[in-house]
Amino acid sequence: MKTTTRVVVIGGGVVGCSVLYHLTKLGWSDVMLLERSELTSGSTWHAAGGFHTLNGDTNMAALQGYTIHLYKELEEITGMSCGLHHVGGLTLADNSDRFDMLLAERAKHRYMGLETEVVGPEEIAKIAPIVNLDGIRGALFDPLDGHLDPSGTTHAYARAARMGGATIETHCMVKQTNQRPDGTWDVVTDKGTVHAEHVVNAGGLWAREVGAMAGVYFPLHPMEHQYLVTDDLPEIYERGTEHPHVIDPGGESYLRQEGRGLCIGFYEQPCRPWAVDGTPWDFGHELLPDDFDKIGDSIEFAYKRFPILERAGVKTVIHGPFTFAPDGNPLVGPVPGMRNYWSACGVMAGFSQGGGVGLTLAQWMIEGEAERDVSALDVARFGDWITPGYTRPKVIENYRTRFSVSYPNEELPAARPNRTTPIYDIFDNMGAVWGQQYGLEVVNYFATEGEPRYETPSFRRSNAFDATAREVKSVREGVGINEVHNFGKYMVTGAGARGWLDRIMAGRIPKEGRVSLTPMLAPSGRLIGDFTISCLGPKRFQLTASYGAQAYHMRWFQKHQEADVTVENISDKLTGFQIAGPRAREVLAACTRDDVASMRFMDVREIIVGMSTVRVQRLSYTGDLGYEIYCDPMDQRQLWNVLWDAGKPHGMRPFGMRAMMSLRLDRFFGAWLREFSPDYTAAETGLDRFIDFSKDVDFMGKHAAIEEQKTPPKRQLVAFFVEAEDADVQAYEPVWIDGKVEGFCTSGGYSHHLGQSVALALIPRGRVVDGLEAEIEILGKRCPARLVTQSPFDPEGVRMRG
Repeated sequence: MKTTTRVVVIGGGVVGCSVLYHLTKLGWSDVMLLERSELTSGSTWHAAGGFHTLNGDTNMAALQGYTIHLYKELEEITGMSCGLHHVGGLTLADNSDRFDMLLAERAKHRYMGLETEVVGPEEIAKIAPIVNLDGIRGALFDPLDGHLDPSGTTHAYARAARMGGATIETHCMVKQTNQRPDGTWDVVTDKGTVHAEHVVNAGGLWAREVGAMAGVYFPLHPMEHQYLVTDDLPEIYERGTEHPHVIDPGGESYLRQEGRGLCIGFYEQPCRPWAVDGTPWDFGHELLPDDFDKIGDSIEFAYKRFPILERAGVKTVIHGPFTFAPDGNPLVGPVPGMRNYWSACGVMAGFSQGGGVGLTLAQWMIEGEAERDVSALDVARFGDWITPGYTRPKVIENYRTRFSVSYPNEELPAARPNRTTPIYDIFDNMGAVWGQQYGLEVVNYFATEGEPRYETPSFRRSNAFDATAREVKSVREGVGINEVHNFGKYMVTGAGARGWLDRIMAGRIPKEGRVSLTPMLAPSGRLIGDFTISCLGPKRFQLTASYGAQAYHMRWFQKHQEADVTVENISDKLTGFQIAGPRAREVLAACTRDDVASMRFMDVREIIVGMSTVRVQRLSYTGDLGYEIYCDPMDQRQLWNVLWDAGKPHGMRPFGMRAMMSLRLDRFFGAWLREFSPDYTAAETGLDRFIDFSKDVDFMGKHAAIEEQKTPPKRQLVAFFVEAEDADVQAYEPVWIDGKVEGFCTSGGYSHHLGQSVALALIPRGRVVDGLEAEIEILGKRCPARLVTQSPFDPEGVRMRG
């Protein structure tokens, strides 16, 4: 066995083999895979082998599309069969909400170039005649859906990797992973020790155990999953063509042809987590005992939807475990806080996603970044606060909702509340309707007496609409208050702090007492951060960004950290409030003896408010006169009392994130992972206006940004006023111009202050002209839209800056 290699991939399932192949495909041939048993041991060998492109996240859908198209390439490269069956697939809708979801997904697919189609009951009867159409509104048909041979596909990946120079060692069990001082790894196995520059955890069912060898907790958990294969059915084997896949979300089931019969699997409500205290090392090609009681209700429902099953005998029962992360997406990428340790686990849909996961990780390792935004699968999307006690109930919830309608405004309840601020009970007693971000409870809006304390999930305007309107009105006409706890906050100190920030940030680093806005760029010029920088002293800076990107940003900071700079994540060590609206200055002045009136827009000061020393920044994401007031969490309740008492005479009202997202639309402000994400560049989104091209520093991404100055990108972020009815833009709706799809929406919503539905969208730069007439497709309907280059609300920023 080799004793040195560039990369060791641990785990020989479909994902590990895909990673190995893609590393060789992109140019690294000195790579090695270690498997404790045979290839496919674990979840791969007993997988149903289905694949599809449908996914609520467009980048995940794109990776699934890549995976599906890759299989023919693998067959051509290796001469091996993947057992491909491109039979197409239907996802059924048995109520209006499910049908709305399919319309929304079809709209996304339209701009992505996927040839899906929404079909009615008559078309369903022709495509899949075994479906009982009672109650069915329609379905989404995807011609790419199909199934394959799990073992053959995995071995095709393995052969392609070997052809590229990779080595595979089976029956080689990893015992330890020990890091050397230089960041390389000693991977200790029962056949000897391998010294590697990089380690990839593709351990599947054993990913938790493999991670523990390196002191890493991976938030995933195996779940028991069961599917059945029927005896032969003449309605199936006498067909001229193979029967397509059918997903019946209402019955929590998926169905496809298997030989001369059918295969049907279930995501049942009385589900069961497996191996709660760890996956046994001697588990491999075993199955779990049959458990028909667990899926009894699901089978009964399936008999109604597919009556043919009632007279079908059961040939085979497959009951085995596979792993989920808390949100159902894979855990991929460099593990935060570790050097040269990579994750490729939690891939529950291995034959839909495995190829895309392998490509993404290989690009990340070799090129330094993936070609698209990987936020949805980045292992850094979960922080160091996550525990098995949180992971398990979220995984159970995700399993149960696998086929449920995924609403854009839905807040799932499992494992909540988890993390709260000192004033949680105060806001809760005021009628807060809670959401969560990165495990933290965040107010979405406040219900008044008589209103439900629950937002109804919907693709259309929800029961939060009136409450949001009240809160927007209070900010625009008086003063509103909300927390600033859901900002990611970092303290950068040291003799080299300013110079380091100049190199890692593209924008201007402010003078002492001032604040600046800046994008942070990858070397490719794509956006990886949208930051506020506050200079608190010659060697002391506070950075503020998205709360949910903490681990992502800290990983980047640590990767590029220098000896004379210290970066500390203080996101939960600093909290406080934002007050905003035309009366905000009067409220703050009533709470302090400091000279608030002299604070200019983008000033930062430390002052005394009530009994607390706080840090005040004069800016607001609402686009109005406003202040961010930061304090020690121990001071937050006292600070609340002072601000609230001073605000009452001015009609102060608390407001939540629903109002915040409406208020930002008044000024066409973008949001992180909506308008600003690693999918886009600064010049595409308008953030290039914050790049300091004049500074004599070779900042990260400078070359790419300068090239975009010379040759502007083909698309540009713009705003539209939309003639919407009862539903507004969410994201990825296609923009029709002169009868063709020429762009897509990044986000949108209803501006209660303007009384107008607003969409932000990327369209061809050559099309950008004030007043351009277009159409935006919302839930299957093309709504007239007009391009607006300047918002009618405070277009010169007088209220914000005055």
